[in-house]
Amino acid sequence: MDAVIEYFSNLDTATLLGWAWKLVAALLIFFIGRIVAKLISGFLANLMRKRGIDDMLANFLSVVLYAILLVAVIIAAISQLGIQTTPLIAVLGAAGLAVGLALQNSLGNLAAGVMLVLFRPFTKGDYVEAGGTSGTVTEVGLFQSVLNTPDNRRVIVPNGQITSDNITNYSAYDTRRIDLIIGVGYGDDLKVARSTIEKVLGDHDKVLDEPAPVIWVMELGDSSVNFAVRPWVQAADYWGVRSELLESLKVELEAAGCEIPFPQRDVHLHQVDAD
Repeated sequence: MDAVIEYFSNLDTATLLGWAWKLVAALLIFFIGRIVAKLISGFLANLMRKRGIDDMLANFLSVVLYAILLVAVIIAAISQLGIQTTPLIAVLGAAGLAVGLALQNSLGNLAAGVMLVLFRPFTKGDYVEAGGTSGTVTEVGLFQSVLNTPDNRRVIVPNGQITSDNITNYSAYDTRRIDLIIGVGYGDDLKVARSTIEKVLGDHDKVLDEPAPVIWVMELGDSSVNFAVRPWVQAADYWGVRSELLESLKVELEAAGCEIPFPQRDVHLHQVDAD
């Protein structure tokens, strides 16, 4: 302590004033810079919320921006004191690299979460197939998303797993097409079968008139002549209408005299006389 006191006592007034001004300037840079950084990060958060970006993402990005700006302000304040900041920047860079390598998977999920929120391939309430599972989206987080399956299971899927694979959003559009394969026997009248199918589709109040249903002979199968039946319905009615159409088609086709075939195989036994 005596050595420090002696050092400063040997300094002239101009040098002391120079140190004092540098210290004041550094403090001003720090306090004013911190206020400006807070204002900028707050402005960014409000702007993202007005643009409809998720609150969680807006808050996270504003905090990250504030931290980056604050580090820059601290480095500028230290530099004002005449201290070399190059070694400090190198240490911060090395520390950031080490943290990034240690949290590689988490940062990958974070980046994927940001992409999901920005590009919105699905939103809360959509029924999707993503990340190897299917269900209704209940939450889109920064690191993981939550799906509820039809049998009421809660599945938590890492965001990186979702963005690395195909995403099928069954709720993206208001309407969906039901794809059915209806087979009739080779001995049945195809005109009767077609008119019966058309009647079933026309009588169902949830089958849409536009786009119009499509019916055509798809293939001559091993045991049946297969019709491709393609009606359109509201997306919310898909599974209910599909089940009702299958039941009605079987009943009405049988009532019209058409056979609903099933795979059959004839086995012939040949008796071989022993010598």
